[in-house]
Amino acid sequence: MFGQKQVERTQPEPAATKGDSAMATLESLIDPVVAKPAATYAALVQGNEALVRSDMFKVIRSGVFDSMNASVAIGKTREQMKPGVEQLVLGIAERERMNITISEQGQIVGELLNDMFGLGPIEPLLADESVTDVLVNGPDQVYVERHGRLELTAYKFRDNAHVINVAQRIAAGVGRRVDESSPMVDARLADGSRVNVVLPPLAIHGATISIRKFSKRNITLYRMAQQGNMSEAMANVLKLASTCRLNIIVSGGTGSGKTTLLNALSHFIGLGERTITIEDAAELQLVQPHVVSLETRPENAEGLGAVAQRDLVRNALRMRPDRIILGETRGAEAFDVLQAMNTGHDGSMTTIHANTPRDGITRLESMVMMANGNLPLMSIRRQIASAVHMIVQIERMRDGMRRVTRITELVGMEGDVIITQDLFTFHYDASAYNEEVRGVYECAAVRPAFSARAAYYGLEESLLEAMRT
Repeated sequence: MFGQKQVERTQPEPAATKGDSAMATLESLIDPVVAKPAATYAALVQGNEALVRSDMFKVIRSGVFDSMNASVAIGKTREQMKPGVEQLVLGIAERERMNITISEQGQIVGELLNDMFGLGPIEPLLADESVTDVLVNGPDQVYVERHGRLELTAYKFRDNAHVINVAQRIAAGVGRRVDESSPMVDARLADGSRVNVVLPPLAIHGATISIRKFSKRNITLYRMAQQGNMSEAMANVLKLASTCRLNIIVSGGTGSGKTTLLNALSHFIGLGERTITIEDAAELQLVQPHVVSLETRPENAEGLGAVAQRDLVRNALRMRPDRIILGETRGAEAFDVLQAMNTGHDGSMTTIHANTPRDGITRLESMVMMANGNLPLMSIRRQIASAVHMIVQIERMRDGMRRVTRITELVGMEGDVIITQDLFTFHYDASAYNEEVRGVYECAAVRPAFSARAAYYGLEESLLEAMRT
């Protein structure tokens, strides 16, 4: 009666050559999914290093910025400034009697414009839609993630000061600072991409910048189902869960796609509902017209003025919200989130770092204890059981694919234990360990505990139909 969907992702295996050594064969067996760049490391490191670290580029760059009137550049776009920069580059090259080709001239102008209007040499990576993460490990290494695999790129910074300059520009863009006295910062780019910066002396080998790019594509539950991130039946059930205003927690590891899934779930919030989002760095992009976005604030140079997530959650309760969406629950704010879910703010959502739904419940218990150590464990568990309706587990698997591995309901208490039931589970094929991850999404032959709530919204038949497909 209840169906299951077969999910496979196959790619042609590269043909083995006769010259493969025994070590290479062993390596392929031990770690068959490690991304190996198409070009060798020696070829990659050529990149733009010869240009950005050449004396010619230093002379031209210094001459361009010395000759340019900063007040003239204010308010102009990259395209408006390009002809003027080209003229300056040609003039300096002629004055210094430098022989540069048209190709080199284009590269120099591009690098200068990236410094002026973008994030230096990594600007092309931010424009590449196939790149999901940009990882700068000092001036000499820039990695990207494509399709779940890490690759070393050809891009380099001039020196460590160049990396720090770009990091400070990012932080200043959202009213934050990063320097020796405050060497770590969470920030965001204009498009919502998440940025983390760590400067020396904490980062031993040079300043690091980690950018989690915000997808320009509108990721929906059904697009995720088409991509194999979940089954169509799972997408239907999650749609109904969001529409019925269930309190949902998205659980998973770092980089597993929790925020993307949270965004997809938010598409089914009613247009007439007032939603308040709370985040450390604003990433959520809700499509509803009535959304208030709040963002935390770090302490200033005097160590004052910090506004934590817990402060914003408490304040949000006075703002007449219908739903509260917390970007990530990681500390004492868990207590206030549970309080909000238990006091009429149905349909609230958040994410949590955990490997399984049961681990997520345990983490919630620990974080509530951080806020109120005198609260009995039984009382905490009763609050969780009454506040949270569903936990959605998502995982980034060894082939780089993000999959929803479990949809779990919290159905109540039995003694001092929170009782859960799995509605859907992803079971992988253990025999396919040398290939892409394969498996099936299995639907449990149970009646969802929130079917009574679905009936209240007139959606019970749709829910039972989704469980039968």
